[in-house]
Amino acid sequence: MKALMIPVASALLAACSQTTTSVEAPAAAPKVNAPTFAKVSSSPFQLPEYETVRLSNGLTLMLMEKRNVPIITADVTIRAGAVNDSTPGLSAMTAEGLLLGTKYRTKQQLEQLVDGLGASLNSGAGKEGSELSMRFMSKDADVMLPLLSELLRYPSFPENEVSKAKSKYAAQLAQQKESPKQVISYYFDSLFYGEHPYANPTVGDVSSVEGMDLYDLKIFHGSWYQPQNMAISIVGDFNATEMKQRLTGLFEEWKGANTPMAAKLDQAIAKPNGPQVLLVDKPDAIETTFIIGGPGISRDDPDYVSLQVINTILGGRFTSWLNDELRVNAGLTYGARSAFRAYSNAGSFQISTFTATENTKAAVDLALQTYSRLWEQGLDQATLDSAKAYVKGQYPPKFETSDQLANLLGQMYLYGFGPEFINTFQTQVDELTLEKAQALIAKAFPQQNLQFVMIGKADEIKPLAEQYGSVTQVAITGEGFKF
Repeated sequence: MKALMIPVASALLAACSQTTTSVEAPAAAPKVNAPTFAKVSSSPFQLPEYETVRLSNGLTLMLMEKRNVPIITADVTIRAGAVNDSTPGLSAMTAEGLLLGTKYRTKQQLEQLVDGLGASLNSGAGKEGSELSMRFMSKDADVMLPLLSELLRYPSFPENEVSKAKSKYAAQLAQQKESPKQVISYYFDSLFYGEHPYANPTVGDVSSVEGMDLYDLKIFHGSWYQPQNMAISIVGDFNATEMKQRLTGLFEEWKGANTPMAAKLDQAIAKPNGPQVLLVDKPDAIETTFIIGGPGISRDDPDYVSLQVINTILGGRFTSWLNDELRVNAGLTYGARSAFRAYSNAGSFQISTFTATENTKAAVDLALQTYSRLWEQGLDQATLDSAKAYVKGQYPPKFETSDQLANLLGQMYLYGFGPEFINTFQTQVDELTLEKAQALIAKAFPQQNLQFVMIGKADEIKPLAEQYGSVTQVAITGEGFKF
């Protein structure tokens, strides 16, 4: 059993690396500069049948039978994440605290029970939601499902375990800053979102984590971990009727309290009135890691799917324009990518990569030049057809396992979309025409007042950073990610 402090990730292929929080090289492809057409099923993918039940206390149950292997995945989605943090990192530490002990068991007893059954138990928090998930053999449902109820309803947050968890987590946060690829997205969110709750880093910061106590975790849990504010997605080898009865018996008597006022996610995000550069100084860096971005789309944008297809061409796969130009042709990086990162009420578009310090200007200029091809050169039919085939071919494998399907159901609850999005995905891809794609490029991809984050040796890269916008410099050793 281990607690994973990771964002609640989207299970959707349509996200096309939307939730990526680090700059990585895309997975290798069999042949460079030769787009491959994935084999696509003749019939569009359809989400397997599932049942949604709402208990009298407001708890949502989403039950999907998948009887091919004797495994059950239970995934709990709580509508509370970094946007609800009163102290940076509180949602993340509360999620971790669920696994530190309960009213009835110590942390060690929890670990012995879960490990003894060969099961897994994980928790984490993201931007807008938190998650508790478990995976176990179907024969062990009578043990693991009551444990799920126990973890959600009766975490004890024991002082000694919370203290150890804080120290370990704070050390991990400090270590993260040794790797700019792990933290650059937090700096970008701070620059782009400003005072909006979306600027809150999912991981928090060292001083705020060290300053928390068990009562902070108890208050956050008591405020947000309420039955009417969560969904339990169960996928695997079970009978839905029996599972509904089991879960009703375990959870219906849980009488929740009112949750606090939700974060004001609909508040306006200040639009940049010019290009800006946040320069994060890391004096020992031998590389410059950078993001170039601007306004994106919200999760409910009607053109969400079409934009993922277009982004596939620009930077969403190994044979994308960005990766071809910066990695394959110029040899400036091991990988370059782009993505829309969409949340409930807003989002951003980002191009990300890294390069040797002496190649910073060449890499930034080439990234911008390649990006400008969307407007200056546009798409051709063969390129669009290749991207559409790739996206459709990659889609069904994202929903094969019980873990993937349970996570998807949780995302559907968190972001409020239904099975029609999944079931019409391939049709939406097919309906994207060259004319519509060009119109969406003009509409949705930010072209003016781009925002830059550069992490590297400031003494060497500041003069060139000033060529791209107004520069604000901070030290990577500074507290958190705000400036």
